[in-house]
Amino acid sequence: MKALAYHGMHDVRVDEVPTPDLVDRTDAIIRVTSTAICGSDLHLIHNLVPSLPTGMVLGHEAMGIVEAVGPEVKRVRPGDRVVVAFPIACGQCFYCQQQLYSLCDDANPEGENGAIFGYGKQFGDFAGGQAEYLRVPYADIGLLKVPDELTDHQVLFLSDILPTGWFGCEAGGVKKGDDVVIMGCGPVGLMAMQAAWLQGAKRVFAVDHLTYRLEAAAQICGAEPINLLETHVAEAVKERTDGKGADVAVDCVGLEATMSTWDRIETFLKIDSGSIAALSQAIQAVRRGGSIGVVGVYGGRNNFFPWGEIFAKGLRVYGGQTPVQRYWGDLLEHIKAGRLQPERIITHPMK
Repeated sequence: MKALAYHGMHDVRVDEVPTPDLVDRTDAIIRVTSTAICGSDLHLIHNLVPSLPTGMVLGHEAMGIVEAVGPEVKRVRPGDRVVVAFPIACGQCFYCQQQLYSLCDDANPEGENGAIFGYGKQFGDFAGGQAEYLRVPYADIGLLKVPDELTDHQVLFLSDILPTGWFGCEAGGVKKGDDVVIMGCGPVGLMAMQAAWLQGAKRVFAVDHLTYRLEAAAQICGAEPINLLETHVAEAVKERTDGKGADVAVDCVGLEATMSTWDRIETFLKIDSGSIAALSQAIQAVRRGGSIGVVGVYGGRNNFFPWGEIFAKGLRVYGGQTPVQRYWGDLLEHIKAGRLQPERIITHPMK
């Protein structure tokens, strides 16, 4: 089959690779009908997180048709149309029982992390979904059946970015009447803006430095754009909130925020891990006693983490990899009812 494979920094290729087979009794094989590129994939090819082995199939946002299932799979059958959750989870371990599916103990028993498709040995060494076929372990936990009346574009983002945007707002504790600032107007940021409204936000501010993204935030999500190149983010937010600051900030950027020269030097020398500019701006923009949800990916340690500011302002900071399976049933209902329209962010469908 054809698949997108990693061949080194800034080098990905469409290769011919073996078509996956059932390995375990809980597996399913999916014929992929749609897949997407995640910002997390860019971290890999930019060499900002642990490198992959050459030939590793990339991708963790996929959906398709079930082709085959193992004998212990009960919830899906060949012919079912399904979305694949990016975290691989057994459904039985301590963490899965707490609905912390992205921290599953059994899917990646030799690692310190949970398991993710297409993210190398550190995350379980599972081939990714930017391919014609995908093996899905623990299929009953990792697959969500979707109705035929919804298009791929409407439901594909249930694999990652829609639950991630929702989780970011939940991690930040968004509630009715809150002023919410979203750091980053990429796909996850746009999902977080839609989630913030549904979770009760009074106002939503969108921060980025790219005009077309800020325009999308305003047009698609009804957010108030703030261009970080034209104004000081925290001051702009405070001016619009009677000097208080946002109640909640959601960092949807992570370690590939705009880097200073020093950030780049330290990252190149492996003495630091990218930039924390987005998180730092979130800390400044949120009010005292506020909270921050972090779903932008960070890797390793950072030498200048602003713990003093967090402590002084009494902030709550929570985040991590999204436990997709906890949210996707409710989110599917929002899509069916038209309350969420994730497909509106799509700009470039390809064959």
